[in-house]
Amino acid sequence: MNGEMQQLDLFDDYVADAQPALNGMYYESATELFVSFVLGRRHWEGHAAHDWPKAWQDKMKQERAI
Repeated sequence: MNGEMQQLDLFDDYVADAQPALNGMYYESATELFVSFVLGRRHWEGHAAHDWPKAWQDKMKQERAI
């Protein structure tokens, strides 16, 4: 060792593996609910029988199913 100090970033690997937090509306196939997330936290949920357009529901089920 040459006597120089080196600072280690202990959380470098942890941050790289973290997935981005969910934001927006998603279709939760396990419960068959439309769920909104804000900063990764469940905010609101609604049934498919709600007054949403059928085309929108189909698109959400296809593209944003979790």
